[in-house]
Parts: sequence; structure tokens; C-alpha cells
Amino acid sequence: MSTIWVTILGLTVATAAVKALGPVLLGGRDLPERFTGVIALMAPALLTALVVTSVLADGDRWHAGADTVGVAAAGVVAWRGASVVTTLAVAVVVTALLRLAGLP
Repeated sequence: MSTIWVTILGLTVATAAVKALGPVLLGGRDLPERFTGVIALMAPALLTALVVTSVLADGDRWHAGADTVGVAAAGVVAWRGASVVTTLAVAVVVTALLRLAGLP
């Protein structure tokens, strides 16, 4: 078995163990309110981290370009209460126009 498959198998077992740890330790009880609040904030924090690294990183260096401006424009539109479709359309149009103008 290659190193990659051993790594995948090990990570699969570790993930299953971590997911099983909660129900085993809690035994059907509800989580304390403090933990529930933290867990509710983990998804937005992870999504933000993924968007920021995707928009501002280009390989191994920091980079700001047309896609960065497009995401920023979409963020403003979303903040102002537009629908998801409108927000995505703004991001696509702004990015496309800036790339047509020559911004990388």
C-alpha cells in the first residue's frame, strides 16, 4: 500500500474517531449553551477563511486583482440586502469587466 493510501486511511479513521467522540462522551445529553454558541460560529468563520485565502492568495504569494474587487463588490451588495443571485451576478460582471480592462 502506498504512502498516500495509508495517509487517506489514517485520516479516515481519525475523522470517524473525532465524530464518534462527542456522542460517546455526552451520551445523548444536550451540549452546554456555551459550546453551542461556539459551534454555531465555526461555519461562518471557516467560510470566511476559505473565501479570503481564495481571493487574496495566488499560489504561494499574496495577490489582489480583478477577482478581489469582484468579491468586494459582491460583499457590499450582499451587505445591502440583495439576493444571492444578484450578489453572484455583481461579482461575475465586475470581475469580467475588470479583466476586459486588463487587470489580472
